[in-house]
Amino acid sequence: MLFNRFSSNLSNYKSLEFILGFLLTGSICLLVLLSDFIFQGGDKINLSARLLEPFSNPDYLLGTDPLGRDIMARVISGGKISLQVGFLSVAGAVVLGVIMGLISGYYRGFWDVIVMRFADVQLAMPFILLAITFIAIIGGGLTNMIILLIISQWVQYARLVRGSVLSLRDREFIQSAEAIGVSHLNILFRHLLPNLIGPVIVLMTLNVANNILLESSLTFLGLGVDPLTPSWGGMLADGRTYIQTAWWVSVFPGLAILLTVLGLNLLGDWLRDSLDPTGRTAK
Repeated sequence: MLFNRFSSNLSNYKSLEFILGFLLTGSICLLVLLSDFIFQGGDKINLSARLLEPFSNPDYLLGTDPLGRDIMARVISGGKISLQVGFLSVAGAVVLGVIMGLISGYYRGFWDVIVMRFADVQLAMPFILLAITFIAIIGGGLTNMIILLIISQWVQYARLVRGSVLSLRDREFIQSAEAIGVSHLNILFRHLLPNLIGPVIVLMTLNVANNILLESSLTFLGLGVDPLTPSWGGMLADGRTYIQTAWWVSVFPGLAILLTVLGLNLLGDWLRDSLDPTGRTAK
């Protein structure tokens, strides 16, 4: 009786976790997608309305920054940069990492040694050192930021996929496919890949949130996207000198980062429990 009650409460908690994560992530993504149609004028300078407090003017619900720009419009439009970096960098890292992991785990031998030793070298390099070196050589900007995150994170997917492939490589269904002459390409993408996509999806969800934090942090330090481009990290950097006199300039973009990362982490945690059969609560 007590175990059944605990299981029911845990199931209700997981349902609430999914609903909250979905609502947070979906609402923010929807607002960002509709920002060009609903929230316009984020870059419009109005010095006569500079540093207005939140809710003090119906035209600027969340107040204005030192140049009189609408904080709400800038927060919503700035989300485009953070979400682009988060989703595109994860997509690129997944494609590269999954291919390298499949090759390394399936063929083993020479290819496994080459890929894994290269991965070990990259993992030994701190991310901030890699970021500073990359940006000093290549430069900043949105595209370079995405490339940097792809380079820094493909290793996670490669090692995850390699480990899963090694555990599946000698299973009966793989040996049967090889025995009847199925090509290596079909074995990789039709037999192995569908069996390891669950952990990859979970890691993708968590890494989108992580990449949004990394982009905001690097932009805050001046190593990210163009300072003239509205972004949450850039808004935090612009508002740090006004934190005591105009707290809203930096607090609202910080809240946007917090809510987005929270929603993605809740979804990732729910996906992890849903896709892992060993972690499900017995009925």
